[in-house]
Amino acid sequence: MPLPVTIADDSTLSRKLIARSLPEEWKPSITHATNGREALEAYRAGKADLLLLDLNMPEMDGYQVMETLRTEGLHAFVIVVSADIQPRAQERALALGAMAFVNKPLDAFQLNGVLKDFGLL
Repeated sequence: MPLPVTIADDSTLSRKLIARSLPEEWKPSITHATNGREALEAYRAGKADLLLLDLNMPEMDGYQVMETLRTEGLHAFVIVVSADIQPRAQERALALGAMAFVNKPLDAFQLNGVLKDFGLL
């Protein structure tokens, strides 16, 4: 059964780059979300065993997604993929429950390293 992955980013190009960076052997079932609300809908629909989440999106940002997951007691495996490389952004994301923080532009090697560190690869 393919791994359900949701990629949440308001940039179509970023979503495509992230999708291409996932391990080929996974053959994941990928759902694309253009904002945080769509990401939460995908999670609730069982389409996000792994949630790759941008922080800066319209309607609902990545921080709000993680706050909602926490408030509702939902346990998602979240990896933040963001161009906001400020230490404060990373600290806040990790405090809200992100498992890891990967910088944009995305480096597939770095993402695969994170996946390997958490036993997903």
